[in-house]
Amino acid sequence: MDLYNLGTRPWQDTQSIYHALAHLGREAICLIEPASPYVCLGYHQDAAKELDLDYIAREGIPLFRREVGGGAVYLDRGQLFYQFILRKDDPRIPPDKAALFDFLLKPVIETYREFGVPAEYKPVNDILSNGKKISGNGAAEIQERVVVVGNFLLDFNFEQMARVLRVPDEKFRDKVFKTLQENLTTLPRETGQPAPSLEELSADFIRRCGEVFGELVPREVDTELRAKADALAAEYSAPGWVLENDRREQAGREVKIAEGVSVMERVAKLPGGLVHASAVSSNGKLHDIHLSGDFFFFPAARLVDLERALEGVDNQVDPLAERIEWFFRTYGISAPGLQPGALAQVFFPQ
Repeated sequence: MDLYNLGTRPWQDTQSIYHALAHLGREAICLIEPASPYVCLGYHQDAAKELDLDYIAREGIPLFRREVGGGAVYLDRGQLFYQFILRKDDPRIPPDKAALFDFLLKPVIETYREFGVPAEYKPVNDILSNGKKISGNGAAEIQERVVVVGNFLLDFNFEQMARVLRVPDEKFRDKVFKTLQENLTTLPRETGQPAPSLEELSADFIRRCGEVFGELVPREVDTELRAKADALAAEYSAPGWVLENDRREQAGREVKIAEGVSVMERVAKLPGGLVHASAVSSNGKLHDIHLSGDFFFFPAARLVDLERALEGVDNQVDPLAERIEWFFRTYGISAPGLQPGALAQVFFPQ
């Protein structure tokens, strides 16, 4: 297994290198810290809905949409990212995505514990310490590789995270800031001690990964990898890609257009993440369905196909659930924490 222990690098590298490794068909583990701040958007999210794009532009904060699901996050120094890029057919890794998180996060948890943090795994993809999130993780299938990414939190700018998110008013933003502080933590906050150096933290994590994957061979970024990473960095931070999922104008929670015709928008928190759903209901049928949020969906590109498959389904929970279940079964969809029945229920809140 190749190891890219890259230290502190330009922010683009912290996203583009692991994407490039996957696109090039390589298998590796990466460790890397961004040298400067940026905002990273989840693959299935609507940028305009999730982020204060005007503020981000005014402040000159770079924006990147990754190929990995999950939520938008503000990233900066003090966050050491680990990135697993693995073959889909690697016999050591579980095929089930929920089990995959459990398996790969063991070295992370053990490293946190080595430095005094009582870390525990919380399905589907979080690591907690004393009930607070200390590591968020995501997964994707990129080309023929399974990618799992996450972070060691040595520091975190709670105020800036609350600022880059789109909220209805400043009172709500204050609530977001307070909630972040109460539910997200860092290594120094948990131990009451200064954070270990990147070198100390990396060395312990690498040793534990070696116990799982065998010998890790140190590598540097070569010419082919550099070129692919630079190309993807430009592509995935370009406006066309960043705003790609913002496909429809959302119009309130439900707006009646005519008798039997309305536009509706729903939001629900499911075990697998926050789901935004919008659709046009016309004469008892659903049309123009759009799904977004901070969930995980494999293969990711099939989400658009699911939206198309739901076109014209009866505007009732049972037919919708049956169609979603058929789609999941037919196309081998894996969506941890998003059961077809629960996903259908998003459109029909109690």
